[in-house]
Amino acid sequence: MYHEATHSFAGHGVKFSSVEIDLPAMMAQKDKAVSNLTRGIEGLFKKNKVNYVKGYGKFISPSEVSVDTIEGVSTVVKGKNIIIATGSDVKSLPGITIDEKRIVSSTGALALQEVPKKLIVIGAGYIGLEMGSVWGRLGSEVTVVEFAPDIVPSMDAEIRKQFQRSLEKQKMKFMLKTKVVGVDTSGNGVKLTVEPAAGGDQTTLEADVVLVSAGRSPFTAGLGLDKIGVETDKIGRILVNDRFATNVAGVYAIGDVIPGPMLAHKAEEDGVACVEFIAGKHGHVDYDKVPGVVYTHPEVASVGKTEEQVKALGVDYRVGKFPFLANSRAKAIDDAEGIVKILADKETDKILGVHIMAPNAGELIHEAVLAINYDASSEDIARVCHAHPTMSEALKEAAMATYDKPIHI
Repeated sequence: MYHEATHSFAGHGVKFSSVEIDLPAMMAQKDKAVSNLTRGIEGLFKKNKVNYVKGYGKFISPSEVSVDTIEGVSTVVKGKNIIIATGSDVKSLPGITIDEKRIVSSTGALALQEVPKKLIVIGAGYIGLEMGSVWGRLGSEVTVVEFAPDIVPSMDAEIRKQFQRSLEKQKMKFMLKTKVVGVDTSGNGVKLTVEPAAGGDQTTLEADVVLVSAGRSPFTAGLGLDKIGVETDKIGRILVNDRFATNVAGVYAIGDVIPGPMLAHKAEEDGVACVEFIAGKHGHVDYDKVPGVVYTHPEVASVGKTEEQVKALGVDYRVGKFPFLANSRAKAIDDAEGIVKILADKETDKILGVHIMAPNAGELIHEAVLAINYDASSEDIARVCHAHPTMSEALKEAAMATYDKPIHI
């Protein structure tokens, strides 16, 4: 809202003599939202008669978990079936100690006491770009340092290029193919020593705050998995079968601690399917059909295959695109940066992947998710009436461009 107020409101006829950030009030609102959501989960536990034990647990047998509770006592919880859902933690980098003050994780980045004048983000993945975008729009000078040659390497390359250009227009700077080789926190700020990933001359970057966002690791250490013999891979992920069962009878695992996308909504689907299997029913999660969203502005959302993945499969395909510059709603609200891109099988027209960059891409993507889950064709979407004026019309037009041609461009 602050960025909109300082950059867009005047063009819509809304003028202020001044506008300022009240960061404590902003953080209070954030904390209230988190608290309400947490209490909502606790309320669901109570409603469904779920016994909720708060503390740190570890296995003492395949059917027993010892819990050191937050009240300072120890208790043992027993169960015929146990599901491990401990999530993930920030992946650390050698030589960099996170203190959540000057060198922060995403957790610390959401609790800063003031807007940093200069912020360096290590890692150009989903979380790093989201946090960088937030503080950049609040006034920070943001520099992103990434070891790889591209930001968000899992993203469709064409969309990624447009996305990076959009972030650069918002004054976010990128240092790709760059590695961090040293950190100095002896002064008031932080000094990073960096060099080209392939080797070369070193340079020093200075910042008020450094965000370490080089990925996440499964939170499996200290759970006693070795005590009961649960198998993990070399990076600590728990190995499960297609029913989420580990190699130990009665012990299951879901979410970030097992292979697959590290996404909350994927973990939720894992949980539902796992419990259905335990109850003797059928569960199902297709990781190829799980949507992903980068919550920046604009957002980027996708489901299915990227164009690079389709090419690698050797499938003949068609591509349909439609820019939001030609969308009535986007033009009316003066927020028309972005595009919809659809990939479909050339012979059958079955949708293979959908990629959207738009202000509300995270909401728009679900029509495509539904279509992909039911093996729909691009023509199926194109022949559905979409309300006008809406942003969703861009998806219809992209679908028309895939199997034939769009109307409004």
